[in-house]
Amino acid sequence: MAHIVVLGAGLGGAIMAYELRETVRKEDKITVITKDPKYHFVPSNPWIAVGWRDRKDITVDLAPTMKKKGIEFIPVAAEKLHPEENRVELVDGQSISYDYIVIATGPELAFDEIEGFGPEGHTQSICHIDHAEQARVAFDRFCEKPGPIIIGAVQGASCYGPAYEFTFILDTALRKAKIRDQVPMTFITSEPYVGHLGLDGVGDTKGLLESEMRNKHIKWMTSSRVKKVEDGKMIVEEIADDGSVKSEKEMPFGYAMMLPAFRGIKAVSGIEGLSNPRGFTIVDKHQRNPKYPNVFAVGVCVAIPPMGPTPVPCGVPKTGFMIESMVTATAENLGQIVRGEEPSHTGTWNAVCLADFGDSGIAFVAQPQIPPRNVNWSSSGKWVHMAKIGFEKYFMQKLRKGTSETFYEKFAMKALGIDKLKAVKKG
Repeated sequence: MAHIVVLGAGLGGAIMAYELRETVRKEDKITVITKDPKYHFVPSNPWIAVGWRDRKDITVDLAPTMKKKGIEFIPVAAEKLHPEENRVELVDGQSISYDYIVIATGPELAFDEIEGFGPEGHTQSICHIDHAEQARVAFDRFCEKPGPIIIGAVQGASCYGPAYEFTFILDTALRKAKIRDQVPMTFITSEPYVGHLGLDGVGDTKGLLESEMRNKHIKWMTSSRVKKVEDGKMIVEEIADDGSVKSEKEMPFGYAMMLPAFRGIKAVSGIEGLSNPRGFTIVDKHQRNPKYPNVFAVGVCVAIPPMGPTPVPCGVPKTGFMIESMVTATAENLGQIVRGEEPSHTGTWNAVCLADFGDSGIAFVAQPQIPPRNVNWSSSGKWVHMAKIGFEKYFMQKLRKGTSETFYEKFAMKALGIDKLKAVKKG
């Protein structure tokens, strides 16, 4: 019997446990360790922040489903991973030994890297449901006294889609409240151009997003670095192609939401050979760490180099389909390993994204995620908004039932009309 620990129970960790239950042997033990006993559907956080969803709508109590699947569930945060000793130390003093571990912790949000930044400072966040609820309170207060809005992503960010989503969702919410005419909006991003997305664009994302912003009267600033944030004021540097500061601006705001840079959580950071300087876990093509071959990683916590140099640092996003691809490959590989075989599965790492704009949206597919690509496609329309709602419903049902079916294979590929976009490759 092998004991496999899954560290984290977010989008990657929860489905990792379900898929492992189907690929490893019946006698193998699976344990999930997570700081939060309830899963929150992060893609719906922008809707939470404007009051279109409540916490109960996007929350799943994982413990009962895990129990039905024969998966041990420990809702206690990890203190430190000790890969040399094959154990995880928890914050309550427990020590959990393992034969194999899959790190699926997601990121730590690096708000502290910019003065005055984040929910404890002067800007809002939609990265966590607690932040989104706080952003909702701030938005309701803002609507009583409208003013300028700033939305975007700071230097080092690697997740840009939600910033664009929230920009247009706010626009829709303000129009419904009939106060859009009182709210100048500016999108500020570290990307070298609108629609870069950390992927050097996908299809015509540049043209589509610029057009949407022009139509919605939203101004933008690219290659921008946030120097610091004060109450009602953001100090932003525009960076030239050679890295020099082209200009510095004081941008007033009544409401601001900027996505932060990510880094690995402390429990898995600073371990030589396991993590890179930002704390992300290093993996090979089989999602396995080169130094510690019984350590695997999936999701946002995985180290992926940037697409290339940009005036302001831009990370690479890990989209839902990419994470599902990593999970499926890892589950299949561990199934082989516990049976004495060599791992042979690799994730395809394609990017599929449905960006909701409140009443329309943009979808894009990059196959593979890193250029040159076999598929480089984007499109827009009201159908994207409906597809995102379908995504939410499907995924929540999946978590409650404990199924291992992948949304992107069963739903998104049919909606987008693209065939042969498989989650993993073998051999």
